[in-house]
Amino acid sequence: MKGKDNATGWHSASATRRGLARLTAIAILILSAISTGSAQSLSTKVWFKQSHSEIDTAFRCNGAHLERMVAAIDSMRQADSVIQITAIRVVGAASPEGSYRFNKELSRRRAESIFRYLSGRLELDESMVERTGLGRDWAGLQILVGKDGDMPDSARVAAVISTAIEAVDDDDATANDAALQRLRHIDGGKPYRRAYRRDFPDLRYSQIFVDYFSRPAPQVIAPAPELPDTAHLTAVGEVVTVDYPIADISLPAASCSPFYMDLRTNMLYDALALPNIGAEFYLGRGWSVGVNGMYGWWSNSNRHRYWRAYGGEINARRWLGQRAAEKPLSGHHLGLYAGVVTYDFEFGHTGYMGGKPGGTLLDRCNYYGGIEYGYSLAVGRRLNIDFSIGIGYLGGKYVKYTPCPEGGYLWQSTHRLGWFGPTKAEISLVWLIGCGNQNEKK
Repeated sequence: MKGKDNATGWHSASATRRGLARLTAIAILILSAISTGSAQSLSTKVWFKQSHSEIDTAFRCNGAHLERMVAAIDSMRQADSVIQITAIRVVGAASPEGSYRFNKELSRRRAESIFRYLSGRLELDESMVERTGLGRDWAGLQILVGKDGDMPDSARVAAVISTAIEAVDDDDATANDAALQRLRHIDGGKPYRRAYRRDFPDLRYSQIFVDYFSRPAPQVIAPAPELPDTAHLTAVGEVVTVDYPIADISLPAASCSPFYMDLRTNMLYDALALPNIGAEFYLGRGWSVGVNGMYGWWSNSNRHRYWRAYGGEINARRWLGQRAAEKPLSGHHLGLYAGVVTYDFEFGHTGYMGGKPGGTLLDRCNYYGGIEYGYSLAVGRRLNIDFSIGIGYLGGKYVKYTPCPEGGYLWQSTHRLGWFGPTKAEISLVWLIGCGNQNEKK
């Protein structure tokens, strides 16, 4: 967003935009009225972030779309000798993930949010605006999936969506939810995950329809303004959709590309005074990779106390289950991990040092690896808690030593470490980062 110093320029550009939009609206409406009187409709869409019902004018050019529609409605009201508005309809919709009841209420709130915006700008009578909460927009998903030539198992997906549309027509919540579950399990969830990333964002919207009647006009006294090249008029039957041009203003990108990663800290290590941080990146198709590191190098040499450990780990995870299919980096996961660690623990008695004294990290390290299972639980909009346990092998060498009263340390013995069993425990606080990487409101 530009600073306050640019406020004058912004208002000027905004005025230019409204003026051009109004001029275009009047021109198109007059042209339609010259022919024969007919019932027609203007429409535009306003997009919402996942699980949100508040209007974000900076999201997917929403501010520009709303300005166009407000200018068009205002122009039609001023041209009442030729144009008569018969109804204004707002239809809210939601993408399929989430429960039937949640999506029904969410789509209703989205329609209500648009009504409040239009009423504030145009002082509309509540009786003039019809608001409808569509719920899950299965029909919209059917169109988007039909255009996707790479959708896995497209025939089964189309059949399930058709069943869901019938459930919408019958207002059958049970059948609607059942269709969603069948879609999630087709081909191991691959079609659902593709639709979730590619198509679902386009189903989170409210669409505004302005129905009007244009009366035949015997003549137009003034010639109709020439339409800019950037104006588009699309007619389907008796419904006309107008895409009005905006002044030469750079608008934000239509939408950001989905991106999923997280930063995390293992609270078990934190409780042991071993600071640590990790990062995980979602690769797609249910797979992610991660890296973690810790470093705690505490000592009190006068008392011969040492509490030292540092090392790192890499892992690969496969995310499973319904929650993981709905949103990456959530729910159940299985994985492989491997890491190195060195340590020096001593509290005035026998000390234990991992690896070769005085060597490099590779000389000093113990190594470990294994398989893990975990579950990532949503606790906030951008926060999860990840519970994980790993079983595998811990190997390497460690040294026993004792501190001498007069100073220095006395080596006692060197041992080889070979341990099969639990080698990893994690209760991590996870911060979700990226476009679309957020949990639904509870």
